[in-house]
Amino acid sequence: MGRAEFIGLAAMLMALNALAIDIMLPGLQEIGASLGVDNENHRQYVVSAYLLGFGIAQLFYGPLADRFGRRKPMLFGLGVYILSSIAVIFVPSFAGLLALRFIQGIGSAATRVITVSIVRDIYGGRQMAEVMSLIMMVFMVVPVIAPGTGQIVLFFGDWHLIFGFMAAIAAVVTVWMYIRLPETLRPEDVRPLTVSSVLTGFKIVLTNRVALCYTIASMIIFGALFGFINSAEQVYKGIYDLGAWFAAAFAAVALFMSLSSFLNSKLVGRYGMRKLSHGSLLGFIGINFIWLLMMILGPQPMPFALFIVMFGLSMFQFGLIGSNFNSLAMEPLGHVAGTASSVIGFLGTVGGSLIGAGIGQAFNGTALPMVSGFFIVSIIGLVFVLIGEKGTLFQAHNKPTH
Repeated sequence: MGRAEFIGLAAMLMALNALAIDIMLPGLQEIGASLGVDNENHRQYVVSAYLLGFGIAQLFYGPLADRFGRRKPMLFGLGVYILSSIAVIFVPSFAGLLALRFIQGIGSAATRVITVSIVRDIYGGRQMAEVMSLIMMVFMVVPVIAPGTGQIVLFFGDWHLIFGFMAAIAAVVTVWMYIRLPETLRPEDVRPLTVSSVLTGFKIVLTNRVALCYTIASMIIFGALFGFINSAEQVYKGIYDLGAWFAAAFAAVALFMSLSSFLNSKLVGRYGMRKLSHGSLLGFIGINFIWLLMMILGPQPMPFALFIVMFGLSMFQFGLIGSNFNSLAMEPLGHVAGTASSVIGFLGTVGGSLIGAGIGQAFNGTALPMVSGFFIVSIIGLVFVLIGEKGTLFQAHNKPTH
């Protein structure tokens, strides 16, 4: 497999996760009406249930991938994703939908953990950051097109059809992966699947200051993104009454993130992960502070054109933070890449989804809780980066292991 095909396949595997979240956002209102959900904030549970399953299951896929290789656990997870998507089509209740969304998240977790492990098997350091940026660039196309795709699907049927579409896309990616992706785990890196070995692997991750601090910082900052995803429909359709234009507004912000991921792939080899991500984190704080002041002191709601510009600028910084923070967390842990990816993914997703759920449930008919959440998490993220880097920014204090 060539480098371009590898990046495309890895991006599509990871994009199944984004697809499972973003494609249904235009249909949340219809799902709530169809299954008798009266409280509009409760519709957010469709996203939260998926993220919890996605986050918790990551703890298990890493050790399994370090013992049995990358292919078998990945194929198992993809199978769970496809079957649960099909099952949703026949679900009779909102509680049943949430249970199946949790199971779908369990399947999807394989695509996140094992894909990152595969990348780390092949690349390290700045090269890994460059490849992850390219993967993230392709991956970010999904949030751009998924809501619009969901809206188009709804023109041909009700919200059940969205889950059938998800299952079909996942089946195509599964066949591609089965035919083209070889096993990447080196025989000397196989770890026994025992309680002791798993706990030892977790200890290695949790006792590495740099890895842990970047994981926590990433978790907290991702909480802001999850908070927006939870309340996106309420902000765009409720506050700004965009209707079918919801997908276009969502895509506009996602384009900013995709552009910054592309720029990161071009710049990280020259400037390094720390310079780019630390500078972007400071920019993230500054933009969110200005945005918050505008929200507090200006008219409510903020004019949509100004809102979307500030949001886009904020997410542009986010795109330069995400892949670099993940690579910095993984950099010292190459010898336990699967377990490391599990722990990092578990903390990032479960913690981030809980923070995001808190931000989303604080929705009060205005975007102020969301913008406040963005600013607060950016400050806390900076604190953990400073702890990990011994109080300084832009300079490396650790050496990677391979």
